[in-house]
This record gives sequence, structure tokens and C-alpha cells, in this order.
Amino acid sequence: MSTGGIELTGMVLKAAPAGEYDRRVVLLTQERGKITAFARGARRMGSALSAATVPFAFGSFHLYEGRSAYTCVGAQIQEYFEKLKTDIDGACFGSYFMEFADYYSRENLEAGDMLNLLYVSLLALEKDSIPNERVRYAFEVRLMVQGGEFPTQITQDTEIQISVRKAFYHMITAPLGRLFSFEVSDEVMREIQSRQDRIRERTIDRSFHSLEVLQSMDRDWKQT
Repeated sequence: MSTGGIELTGMVLKAAPAGEYDRRVVLLTQERGKITAFARGARRMGSALSAATVPFAFGSFHLYEGRSAYTCVGAQIQEYFEKLKTDIDGACFGSYFMEFADYYSRENLEAGDMLNLLYVSLLALEKDSIPNERVRYAFEVRLMVQGGEFPTQITQDTEIQISVRKAFYHMITAPLGRLFSFEVSDEVMREIQSRQDRIRERTIDRSFHSLEVLQSMDRDWKQT
């Protein structure tokens, strides 16, 4: 590893070509929130940065700070989430998580909690024992809680059946290691989905392309 620069722990949220051989990445970092970095020569065959500068890559990134962006000169990747990439459903859910995290993350604001949430949520998507929809809604709720935009008073609304309120309370307060451990009936899950969809649409003033893909896939599945 070269001397100088800074080491940041993070995950690649987005990546795009830049110039002939470079790659522009958006990183969610523990120490500095969301940052933009350029990886010189990352698209050249054999580049050490090629695999490290793709979405889902999580690890330690060695960067130099410029006036408007960073330059990534090295990385030690701990997790690539390869299982997600080979599962079309998991990859779509994972892409939505990245897009949702990109919406809520900010530059120069410590984002350790958000990064940890994203990491454990992607790991949960790789587990066959946990339904993807449960992971998705728990992730959404907790990230909106972290962003200060989730109406936590929903857990006190006596017009909502108690099993739904208990599930929301769990998603709001559970330690990350137990975030996806709740069990609910199909009926309760549908009610959670309905209420959270309304909360998200009422709170967030933009659409998410990856969510539209997920919704389209769900409609196609129901029609078969």
C-alpha cells in the first residue's frame, strides 16, 4: 500500500465509466459519509482496482483527497457479495438497497450506522432462510429511522392491530444482529407492506428505478 492519503471503510454504491480507462465510484464510508472517487485505469485489463470498484464491494479504500473528488489508489475488499450477483432477485433487492442508501447518505457526515445496516441487510439477502421482502421492509424502516423520517408513533396507534405494531417496533428498535428475526403471518406482512409503502411514498419525493424493477417483477410473478 502506498504511503500518504487516507484509509476509509466503505462500500461501493455506484460505479460508472469515466474517460477511456477510468471508473467513477460513489462510496458510502463510515468516516466521511458519501464520497465520489475516481479510480484511474480501473477499466484496464489486469488492473488491481477493477474488482474493487464495482457495486457491493465492501472493505478498506486507500484514497487521496482532491478539491472536488477523491482518487482511489488501492483497496482491500473484505466482501464482494458474489452470491447476490448470481441471483437475479437478490441482485435486484440489493440494487434497491444501494439506491435507497444513496438517497439518505450525505457527504462529510459519519455514516457508520448506515453502512452497518446496509452490510447486514445484504448478508441477509444471501440467506435462503430469510424472505427477501422481510429484509427489504426492515431495511427501509430502519434506514428511514436513521434518517429521522420514520413516524415511530405508529407503534402507539391503537387503530392498527397489535401484531403489526409489534413488528414495526421490532424493526425500529432491534439490534442489527436480530433485525430480520421477527416472524409474522402473510396477512400481517401484507399490512406492513401496505403501510410502509404509503409512508415511503408520502415521505420521499422521488422514485427509485430499482424499486420500479422490483415492482414490475412482482406483477409479472403474480400474473403467472
